[in-house]
Amino acid sequence: MSKTVAKKPLALPTRFSSASPLSERSRTRLTLALNERLLDGLDLQLQVKVAHWNVRGPQFVALHAFFDALATSLTGFNDQVAERSAALGGLALGTARQVAAHSRIAEFPLEVTRDLTIVAALVARLDTHIEGLRSTRTVAEEEGDVDTADLLTAQLAELEKTGWMMRATLDV
Repeated sequence: MSKTVAKKPLALPTRFSSASPLSERSRTRLTLALNERLLDGLDLQLQVKVAHWNVRGPQFVALHAFFDALATSLTGFNDQVAERSAALGGLALGTARQVAAHSRIAEFPLEVTRDLTIVAALVARLDTHIEGLRSTRTVAEEEGDVDTADLLTAQLAELEKTGWMMRATLDV
């Protein structure tokens, strides 16, 4: 099982004007939370791609394609989160150094290449990301930001479905 990595907190005020009716304080709180999810999401996306490249075993063909599709979905989700942060007047973080410094996703074990072992490792990391998305959705709800809450709810529905599919793969 993977362990959530505790990282130093971000400090990122909004910098730009926004059409959002939310207060500056609310927008700052939301862009901070969105950037935390973006950094986790970018880390997860790259780890899924590593799994895609390195998976071995009887389920190689199916998992290789599944991981590639998941990485593509995560790319789209990350883009939505980054653009929402920008729409609220914030910056979007995402350099390799920023991801390494702030992601809560546990490092992917490179010694893991066996098909079902990789699935189990990714499920643990996906669960960490889902937990973070739920937390950020709560922030959006507290701040009255229905649009951000809706965006995160849609992502959660898809990622929870993905987690269910991965768990079903482990049910052998």
